[in-house]
Amino acid sequence: MWIIVNVLIGIAVLTILEYYFTRKLNRVFKTLFPDIPVKKKKIILYSFLVLLNLYPVVLMFNAVYAAITKQSVAFPQNIFADYFLLYPFWILIILILQVSVLFLFVDLSKLILYPLYKKHKQKLYPVQVKIFLALVVFFIVYIPARVIYDYNSVDVRHVEYKKKNLSIDLEGFRIAFIADVQADRYTDEKRLQRYVDKINSQNPDLVLIAGDVITSSPDYIKTAGKFIGKIKSKNGTYSCVGDHDNWAYRRDYVRSLREVKESLQNNTVEMPDNELRYIDFDSSRIGITFITHNYVTKISETTLRNISSSNKADLKIFLTHQPQEFLINRAVKDKYDLFLAGHTHGGQITLLFPFIQLTPTIFETSYIKGDFTFNNTLAIICGGLGMSLAPIRYNSTPEIVMITLKSK
Repeated sequence: MWIIVNVLIGIAVLTILEYYFTRKLNRVFKTLFPDIPVKKKKIILYSFLVLLNLYPVVLMFNAVYAAITKQSVAFPQNIFADYFLLYPFWILIILILQVSVLFLFVDLSKLILYPLYKKHKQKLYPVQVKIFLALVVFFIVYIPARVIYDYNSVDVRHVEYKKKNLSIDLEGFRIAFIADVQADRYTDEKRLQRYVDKINSQNPDLVLIAGDVITSSPDYIKTAGKFIGKIKSKNGTYSCVGDHDNWAYRRDYVRSLREVKESLQNNTVEMPDNELRYIDFDSSRIGITFITHNYVTKISETTLRNISSSNKADLKIFLTHQPQEFLINRAVKDKYDLFLAGHTHGGQITLLFPFIQLTPTIFETSYIKGDFTFNNTLAIICGGLGMSLAPIRYNSTPEIVMITLKSK
C-alpha cells in the first residue's frame, strides 16, 4: 500500500515540476524563436517529456506489480536501460530542479516588484526569458560534466583533532575514515579499486567505515569483502553496521547481515554490532564504540547508554551509520573525542544554490557532510563513495576523511 502511495506522490511532484519547466521553455520558443514552426516546437517539447517520463512509467508499472505480487520493485539491469531510461531521467530531473530553484529568484523578484515590473514589462519580459534560457544552456553542459567528474573522482579531506593531554604515543596517529562503499553494478570493481588505492596512498594507522558496504544485492557481498580487504592499515580495518548491509536479501535481514559480516571477516575486516572494541597502540588505548542504529535495527536507550558509557580509553571514538541527533548527544554526554557517521552520501544530489547545501538529505538531517564541534567532541560526517536510489552523484564528490591526532 505504501509503495502505491509513494508512487502517486512522486507522480504528482513530477507533474508539477514538468508543467512549470515546460511552460517556461515554451515561453522561450515564443519570445526568442518565433520563426520556428509550431510543429517543430511541439516535437522538441514532446521528445523532452517522453525522455523524462519513460523511466517513471516503467518504475510505476513495476511498483504496482510488486505491490500486487508482494515482491520487491525490480528494474531492468542492463546498459540499454541505464543509458536510455535511467540516466536520461536523472539528468533531466536534476536539470529541471536546478534551473527551477535558481529561476525562482527571478519569479520572486517579479512578484515583490510587480508594480514596477508591470510598468516595464515589454523590456523586462525578454530579459527574464533570456535568463531562463541561459540557465538551461549552462546546466545542460554542467550537469553531465559534473556527474562524470563526481563518478570518477575521490577527494581526501584532512582533519586535525586536537586533544588536551593526548598521549605522546598517539601524536600524529592517522585514522582513515570512510563510509557507504556500497558495492553494486555502478560502484564496480574499477571504481572500488580506485577508492582503495586512494586510501592506501594515505598510509593510515587505522581505518574505520561507517557501514553500508553493499547497496542491495547479494551478488556484490563477496566483491565488497574482497576490495575492502585490500585496504592496508597498520592497526586493522573496522566497520559498523549500515542500513544496506541488511538488504542483500531484502526481507531476510538476518541472512543478509550474516553473509556481509562473513565476507568481511574472510578478508580480515571486522564488523562489530553494538560492541566496544579496544585497540592498544604502544602504551595507549583507543576505544571504539560500534553502535547499530539504522532503518532495520533501532537501539534502545538502555543498550546505548550501557555500551557508550563503558568506553574507558585514552581516545574515545563513537562509530555509527546515521548521524542521528540523539546519538550525537549521547557521545557528547559520555565525553567522546570523535563521533563518526556516514549515511548521507554528502547529499549525493546537491543543487547549486546560494548560502545553503540544497539536497533532499536536509529532510532527514542537518548534518550532511563536514565537521561539527560539540564541546570537546568533534563529529565528522563522511560523504563516502557509493550511491542509492539515483545511480549518480551531483556536486557531491566521494571522499576519504583523514583524521590526524594532535596535542592541544
